[in-house]
Amino acid sequence: MSTVSDAWDYLTDPESWTGSHGMFGTNLDGSLRFQQDSIIALTLEHLYMSIAAVGIAAALALPLGLWLGHVRRGGGVTTVISNTSRAMPTLALLTLFSASAIGFGNRAVIIAAAIFAFPPILTNTFTGMAGVDADVREAAFGQGMTRLQVALRVELPLAVPLIAAGMRTSTTQTVATVPLAALVAGGGLGVIINTGVATQRYGQVLAGGLLIAALCLAIDQLLARAQRAVTPRPLRTGAPVAA
Repeated sequence: MSTVSDAWDYLTDPESWTGSHGMFGTNLDGSLRFQQDSIIALTLEHLYMSIAAVGIAAALALPLGLWLGHVRRGGGVTTVISNTSRAMPTLALLTLFSASAIGFGNRAVIIAAAIFAFPPILTNTFTGMAGVDADVREAAFGQGMTRLQVALRVELPLAVPLIAAGMRTSTTQTVATVPLAALVAGGGLGVIINTGVATQRYGQVLAGGLLIAALCLAIDQLLARAQRAVTPRPLRTGAPVAA
């Protein structure tokens, strides 16, 4: 049978989606475990790791980018931090974290993916805030607004399109990177590819790749709609949806 036929058989087999022993199990300590032979369970685990990583990155990058952009300082520092974070190979970070006290598994993946998700959020947030027209800021100050009011009521709404674009880019890239988790005993859809390679079932490898690609496209489209929804109506016309 061809690889394509094997992939089709794998994707159309109900057991591939639900697993031979259900989608969830329990660890020795009683905690929930995602079954490694269920596409649905692995997808949920994949999303959990991606959301956790982006959440950690956003919690750090958004306040920093908002503040630096508002005071119009730290552009060089922001560039250095972003470039340094982007230059770090994710697989190398995964290996280092797994060999440290963090250990193998999803925790190492989430931390490494958070580092990878950090730069787009920080860069876009800083650029969006710092790019607000100086005349608009001065007019707001002239009306008696405080710095906090100018930042939250004037600059932030104008910066939302770029901030949302950074979140979209960061999330999509993270979803595409999390499959590396399977290389350090983590979960997610990368397990399907890793298992297929180990057992020489290349149809399963192809199926895993298609599932990851489909998930990335779905997440990107969902965030594109969210980006448009949070963009103030006057800024929507002619505004690019992509990052």
